[in-house]
Amino acid sequence: MSKQYETVIGLEVHVELATKTKIFCSCSTAFGGAPNTHTCPVCTGMPGSLPVLNRRVVEYAMAVGLATNCEITRCCKFDRKNYFYPDNPQNYQISQLYLPICRNGSVEIQTENGAKKIGIHEIHMEEDAGKLIHDDWEDCSLVDFNRSGVPLIEIVSEPDMRSAEEVIAYLDKLRMTIQYLGASDCKLQEGSMRADVNLSVREAGEKEFGTRTEMKNLNSFRAIARAIENERNRQIDLLESGEAVIQETRRWDDAKEYSYAMRSKEDAQDYRYFPEPDLVPIIIDDEWIEEIRGRQPELREEKIARYKKEYGLPDYDAGIITGSKRLADIFEETAKICGKPKKVSNWLMVETMRLLKEHAMEPEDIRFSPENLAKLIALTEAGTVNGATAKEVFEKVFADDIDPDAYVRENGLKTVSDEGELRSVIEQVIRDYPKSVEDYRSGKEKAIGFLVGQTMKAMRGKANPAMVNQILKELL
Repeated sequence: MSKQYETVIGLEVHVELATKTKIFCSCSTAFGGAPNTHTCPVCTGMPGSLPVLNRRVVEYAMAVGLATNCEITRCCKFDRKNYFYPDNPQNYQISQLYLPICRNGSVEIQTENGAKKIGIHEIHMEEDAGKLIHDDWEDCSLVDFNRSGVPLIEIVSEPDMRSAEEVIAYLDKLRMTIQYLGASDCKLQEGSMRADVNLSVREAGEKEFGTRTEMKNLNSFRAIARAIENERNRQIDLLESGEAVIQETRRWDDAKEYSYAMRSKEDAQDYRYFPEPDLVPIIIDDEWIEEIRGRQPELREEKIARYKKEYGLPDYDAGIITGSKRLADIFEETAKICGKPKKVSNWLMVETMRLLKEHAMEPEDIRFSPENLAKLIALTEAGTVNGATAKEVFEKVFADDIDPDAYVRENGLKTVSDEGELRSVIEQVIRDYPKSVEDYRSGKEKAIGFLVGQTMKAMRGKANPAMVNQILKELL
């Protein structure tokens, strides 16, 4: 009988904070930019340059800590983590080892197995390193220091997760919480949220942890799930064949669905940590904590409950709309303007989601304004445009945020509800398609759909569908 194994997973999640400037200097944190243009003597580690702490970094870290039920460390400080790598210009990183800003927190996740609490060991602040760009053509590596000194928080979980499903649920909960706080956009594809997976396996029922490995280079939920499954199987195969799992850092190649060893896993002593001599400790008093607590926005769970109560939205609608802060903001603003929350919800969940998928966009990339969506809803409610035309107009609103009133007027898209004009066109359609008329009169109800379609075609889609149906039935 084969042994049963349990997977034990803990995560280290790095999140780039949404400050305009870096953690210890005034260089821009904007993503992109020509290589090495967002740099200065401080973030490139020039001798004699001194760091000055960005207060906003501390406030974002505290906000995330409070939202994840952490204790805030009243006196925290920075430490130097020494290591030598080309993208690390100082040959050390300013981080927090001994007194991190947040400790002992937790978040609750939901999976198919129900609710589960995942412990957060600590959250600490640190600076990001630069980025190495490997040039295969020239067979060399180039370094871009634009990212060097961008503020990070590292959220270190307890080893409480047991499956890829739990890991994805935990990451999704963190991402949603941090986005709602405005502390980061958490775009995995741009590296503003990165997860390292610490994974080990042990025989079911064992109390001791197995030897763990750390998986890096994971920039999508799909890659994380595949890497977990692959590493779990690799470790079980080693144990089944009597070999030992080596504690090491591994790099995941998602294209090849394969991981390979990068280096043996270091311990804290390998980094020769010591207190950062150029920065004073940070003293956080109750007043500052309460100020941050008072600024905390409504988070997703609270929004879902309010949308159901205040707007009468079903669970499904509330869940989809609050799945993105941008979507939730557009929903609330549009509902406030037009007073029709269910109509707004329908436009966001159906047409908006369809166009986002077609254009491979995220909800955060939406450019249209609540005002223009509200105008389009008003046009459809008043019968000024029919459903088909409204969808056509919305595509323009989605792409260019055009004014729907002006667009409908300038392009002659207003619905024709003039009975005389409609009657004349319908009479012609009836004369042109006697076979369909005969089919309808002999009991084939569906034949009227064809006649409606021909009428709409003749009217270039601008006829009032309800009136077309009514007049057709009367004439038939």
